[in-house]
Amino acid sequence: MSDFTLHLQDATQYEQVQGVAQFVGRDASGQFGVQARHERLMTALVFGLGRFRRGDGPWEYLALPGGLLYFVDSALYVCTSHYLRGSDRAQLAEALDAQLRCEEEALRSLKETLHHLEQELMRRILRMTRG
Repeated sequence: MSDFTLHLQDATQYEQVQGVAQFVGRDASGQFGVQARHERLMTALVFGLGRFRRGDGPWEYLALPGGLLYFVDSALYVCTSHYLRGSDRAQLAEALDAQLRCEEEALRSLKETLHHLEQELMRRILRMTRG
């Protein structure tokens, strides 16, 4: 049975997983799979869970907020802002959901701060033009 090397990279870590037989991911067109000797492939992954396995072993899961996947010459590269890896699908899905909620809260807070700054800037401009 043929296999390939999976290269996982995010902003803070890099892992190399040898002996991968299958990878399943999702892009904008839907779910897809990659096996050894697959033709060259590049796609943008969407938010969700991917999975891979070595030989006939159990599936390992990757929780991703999206990313770029590139397969060439028996090597699969997954580049993302961050990822979580593990064997418990439910636990990873929960962790990814918690991370998403945290990021959404931070974004909401940032938008609120920008809105307040905008309002204050407009008040100062109005005071300057009136007076």
